[in-house]
Amino acid sequence: MRRLSRRKALSLVKELDAFPKVADSYVETSASGGTVSIIAFSAMAVLAILEFFVYRDTWMKYEYEVDKDFSSKLKINVDITVAMKCQHVGADILDLAEAMITSNGLQYEPVIFELSPKQRLWQRTLHVLQSRLREEHALQEVLYKTLLQGAPTALPPREDAAEETPSACRIHGHVYVNKVAGNLHITVGKPIHHPQGHAHIAAFVSHEAYNFSHRIDHLSFGEEIPGIINPLDGTEKITSNNNQMYQYFITVVPTKLNTYLISADTHQFSVTERERVINHAAGSHGVSGIFLKYDTSSLMVTVSEQHMPLWQFLVRLCGIIGGIFSTTGMIHSFIGFCFDIICCRFRLGVYRPREEMQLHNQMNNLNNHQAPFLLENPL
Repeated sequence: MRRLSRRKALSLVKELDAFPKVADSYVETSASGGTVSIIAFSAMAVLAILEFFVYRDTWMKYEYEVDKDFSSKLKINVDITVAMKCQHVGADILDLAEAMITSNGLQYEPVIFELSPKQRLWQRTLHVLQSRLREEHALQEVLYKTLLQGAPTALPPREDAAEETPSACRIHGHVYVNKVAGNLHITVGKPIHHPQGHAHIAAFVSHEAYNFSHRIDHLSFGEEIPGIINPLDGTEKITSNNNQMYQYFITVVPTKLNTYLISADTHQFSVTERERVINHAAGSHGVSGIFLKYDTSSLMVTVSEQHMPLWQFLVRLCGIIGGIFSTTGMIHSFIGFCFDIICCRFRLGVYRPREEMQLHNQMNNLNNHQAPFLLENPL
């Protein structure tokens, strides 16, 4: 009984076979069919390899939503060098809520303003990268995906011990501010805090000592991520006027970065620059210095790295193989049909398929073999 049931099950499975096998004696091969098969298999192999590289690659997906986090603090990372001595300049932050943020997180370090050859080469390379990023925005996605594998973007230290006296001041560090519009400014004199506002003591600084030529080695908002190039990194401004004002209007966009290498909460920003000479007699009023006015956006961007699912890769691969196989078969049949027409095998009103022609030839050969036998044995 078990053997009978197994035979019935096996016969049932055979009846359900949707891919019947054709005996080799019924298959006709030709040189043209073999050539088309080689071309089809080669195309399948090439496209399958290219599809595998597409499957290995990833892309960045951007999603936008309203930023509902207003209570957290915004971290500002600063590394600016001003061509003035440290005792002559001061930096502080005043936000829209009239809250004075002390510059306790910022450090003042006497340095040399001129860059060494190695540092100048780093700055030129950074300028080239900045120009390419402005022209080709897709390069930013490459930085997102390979950020931890790149070299650090900070200014390299001086390789030689300079003998000249430091004449500039490097202001670097980080400050936590409220997520509202604010103004980070660097001007003459040290800041003092009082209930009515803020002021800078500049009475003891000579007007000839004013020089707001500066270099922004690094400026970012939020968590620092190695390998990310910010819009103002490497910016250098040189002036010969003592009453020069530099203004940077910055729009900060909260960004959540989720890749296979890192997951961080950072901020992107765009910037607009403006500079002018303070001349009260000509109607250009203001205070000379460096002013970075920032404002946070109400939208938040989520940047996540996406990968093609395995099932989608298999579907695309099956589509490539099946599509090439079917297309090449139809093209081969069409070319053969056209070739038969050109070779006059298509006669007016009567078309004999190739199988009928072969059967007709076999019958003629059989009749030719039987004719001598009939002549030798007459009735």
